[in-house]
Amino acid sequence: MLAKLSMAAALGLTLALAAGFAGALHPAFDSFAHLRLHVAGLLVVAGLVMAWLGARRTGAGAATVAILAAVATLAGPFWHSPAAAGAWTLQQDVARYRLLQLNLRFDHPDPKRVLSLIAREHPDIVTLNEVSPRWRTALEPIAAAYPYRLVCAASAGVGGVAILSRRPFAADARRACTLNGRFAHAGIDLGGTTVRVAAVHFGWPWPSRQAAEAARLAPVIAALDGPTILAGDFNATPWSAFFSRFVADGGFEPPPRLGATWLYHALPQALRPALGLPIDHVMTRQGVRLVQTRRGADAGSDHVPVVADFVLDAPANAAPATTVARAAGR
Repeated sequence: MLAKLSMAAALGLTLALAAGFAGALHPAFDSFAHLRLHVAGLLVVAGLVMAWLGARRTGAGAATVAILAAVATLAGPFWHSPAAAGAWTLQQDVARYRLLQLNLRFDHPDPKRVLSLIAREHPDIVTLNEVSPRWRTALEPIAAAYPYRLVCAASAGVGGVAILSRRPFAADARRACTLNGRFAHAGIDLGGTTVRVAAVHFGWPWPSRQAAEAARLAPVIAALDGPTILAGDFNATPWSAFFSRFVADGGFEPPPRLGATWLYHALPQALRPALGLPIDHVMTRQGVRLVQTRRGADAGSDHVPVVADFVLDAPANAAPATTVARAAGR
């Protein structure tokens, strides 16, 4: 009985892996892709069980398929991105800016941990997801440090997105919320150059509404002209067909892979990174270059902060000095 169960499990897991690699054919297949590494791990276990029960060749074959799938996933074209390693050589006179992206967790038990993180990282721009009504109040203590803000109300209970900035919004740039408060964009004046900053929180993959949301946002994102940064919780792994297509269609540079950014807090601490998912991303296009992207310290959310340092390829000509808001005592 155990041999039959392990064989059936191995067959089902192999089919799930195959479906994930066919994600471009239909979103239903692509849903399997997000959990590809988890499925591969389970297939290795099934293979070991079969080998232990005497079916050594079959077990070895199952384990080999799993390992090849994992290697193909982790050896993606932008896994070793220079941006992730901070490998760009910067001139001393090039201004360097910082963006912090975080899914707050709408019911966060200790908001002060997030405020402390922001104070330590001191980003120029903060993009946030799951900004629930209680978070609107919890963010008030940093209003003086980040007076330029766009906070979107959402019909969903988990809240909308927000963009907070120490640097002023560009006077000639439109600011707007859409996608029921889960997408926001604003033009921010960085040394005289208007950079379009957008925050997004996509829904879950098929059978949920993720693909439909991306289609709805496509013309909005296409209309964001000039240097652009898009950050958020995409609920999509970088090796999924959905994410690859979204990056290509939007004209973005493939973002660096950082490892798991969603960590299930009910799991033991040691297991969270291994069983988490890399679904929070920061990407750029048209003159914005990421120079270092990393995971920030745990701030009590079920998502890890993403900290992205970036530069502008072309400094503005004769740009006026811009106002930078600073917290008291800094």
